[in-house]
Amino acid sequence: MGKSQQTFSKTEKEKKKLKKRKEKELRKQERKENSNKGGNFEDMIAYVDADGNLTDTPPDPSQKVEVDAESIEIGTPKKEDLPEEDPQRTGKVSFFDHSKGFGFIIDAENNEKYFVHVTGLIDEINENDKVTYELERGMKGMNAVRVKVI
Repeated sequence: MGKSQQTFSKTEKEKKKLKKRKEKELRKQERKENSNKGGNFEDMIAYVDADGNLTDTPPDPSQKVEVDAESIEIGTPKKEDLPEEDPQRTGKVSFFDHSKGFGFIIDAENNEKYFVHVTGLIDEINENDKVTYELERGMKGMNAVRVKVI
């Protein structure tokens, strides 16, 4: 007589699967019954208050501010509209190596370091000299050019 292909562990697994399916179906039915789909529109609306926070209360109409549409600027101003910047800057030579022909200048306004090469010099410079210079974009950042001692 042949042995049954169904083992105890297989039947247990089948029972667990059926139980999970039934529980899932019950949860689905529960969600359907408790859902407020088709609820009223007023419950779904959110308002923004004066501080930019979301609220469920409508704003006070007396505090409404009229804004002229022409006064709203979209985009960035053109270069012609911006105030012109003085290309001459001042700074102090923090390091300069005469044998290699390069050094660094620290800007007096923003304390940033700028690279300076011997080809960008007008006057001979040494460490701790106060200088005026202009900036140009180099391969690795901004470079000081047309450097003069003050």
